[in-house]
Amino acid sequence: MSEALNPETPEAVLDDAADEAGEEEPIKQRKNGLYPGVSDELAENMKSGWADTELRGLTPIAQAEYTATRRAALSARFPGERLVIPAGNLKTRSNDTEYPFRASVEYAYLTGNLTEDGVLVLEPTVSPNGNRGHKATIYLLPRSDRENGEFWLSGQGELWVGRRHSLTEAEQLYGIPASDVRELAGKLREATGPVRVVRGYDAGIEAALTDKVTAERDEELRVFLSEARLIKDDFEAGELQKAVDSTVRGFEDVVKVLDKAEATSERYIEGTFFLRARVEGNDIGYGSICAAGPHACTLHWVRNDGPVRSGDLLLLDAGVETHTLYTADVTRTLPVNGRYSEIQKKIYDAVYEAQEAGIAAVQPGAKYRDFHDAAQRVLAEKLVEWGLVEGPVERVLELGLQRRWTLHGTGHMLGMDVHDCAAARTETYVDSTLEPGMCLTVEPGLYFQADDLTVPEEYRGIGVRIEDDILVTEDGNRNLSAGLPRRSDEVEAWMAALKG
Repeated sequence: MSEALNPETPEAVLDDAADEAGEEEPIKQRKNGLYPGVSDELAENMKSGWADTELRGLTPIAQAEYTATRRAALSARFPGERLVIPAGNLKTRSNDTEYPFRASVEYAYLTGNLTEDGVLVLEPTVSPNGNRGHKATIYLLPRSDRENGEFWLSGQGELWVGRRHSLTEAEQLYGIPASDVRELAGKLREATGPVRVVRGYDAGIEAALTDKVTAERDEELRVFLSEARLIKDDFEAGELQKAVDSTVRGFEDVVKVLDKAEATSERYIEGTFFLRARVEGNDIGYGSICAAGPHACTLHWVRNDGPVRSGDLLLLDAGVETHTLYTADVTRTLPVNGRYSEIQKKIYDAVYEAQEAGIAAVQPGAKYRDFHDAAQRVLAEKLVEWGLVEGPVERVLELGLQRRWTLHGTGHMLGMDVHDCAAARTETYVDSTLEPGMCLTVEPGLYFQADDLTVPEEYRGIGVRIEDDILVTEDGNRNLSAGLPRRSDEVEAWMAALKG
């Protein structure tokens, strides 16, 4: 007969259970927990009396046919090689709490699965007729074990963090054979032949491959997967539109509560937009920039702890991320009181004119750099016209003198990362030509720092950026964020209607 509380430590009890289950590591419990052990009676009681919750007849996720096509392209690029793409692991935020998990873009792009610890492996195959290909397997954590108590004793057990899909369920959802990820490291250590891994996400998987991979070969894999995302398929274009549509609603939410932001701080704006992102999507796609007054001149102002004052401008740069991890990236510069002052309107209209020129330059067959050059030319012309820099305009552009006030490039690729495809080769990105399916931002800006003595005092502390998400089409482009007004008079009318 056992005692009410087992005299052994919880770790020892669970270690015995793990040995019986054939697992390598015991379940770890929190130090300084109130229960020093688990009685045999309780451990036995917790094993039984649970309903069968297996989900059957599941429908594949919406992007399953697209992820299969993406894996086929990857297979064709690296025949005869084992390819390992991890999702990543949880990261500690503080003691035993973790940051919200976001799967690696490479893994999510190829599988549609978004859970931690997952790994996609493409094993090389040869068909009877000699064609080389790959067999894909998705390695995941299975349902929590009820025999060893993991489901209720582990901090990552299902009673603590929620139910996981079984491996059978995962196969139905993602259209990929599924296996237990806890067995993968051992398999990889024994693997032979050429291997590539996407680095930086799973130290355990990388350690298992340490003598089989090289940094140069792994980088080739990462670059390929980055370049594969340059052209969006129909599913991706649809998700980007969803992200933008939610973002438009988030901007409307902010305008409606600007009076509350004036009574508090930029944090009210941040929280308001975040609510829309969490209700309609997975999260925000990046830290929201809620920059009022001179903070608008700080390109990545994400502290969002400053005052919001009537008469100032609010530069709001924010994007909703969908449940499939596609993000919008939209910026509007709004008058807090609903009306631009004369100098604010002058600067805003110049940026609007530059953005119009940039958007018009987004066409299939155009150079990627064309939209940037078009927008920068307009801004340089305005700076010369205003007497802030000595012309002619060609001299200003050649020497880059406008950059004191324009600061950044006019846009970037957009997708699952807000700065998508960043690992792509220069010749396939900024030195390339635009193709239908590419999605990019067009976001010129003018920023007159509060301490810039080279401009008249009335300019100082004013920052303006206008940013839209543009999809390249067969015959031109489509502004995904056209639902938000851009022209200064339209912005004022829109704000008045929302506040009214």
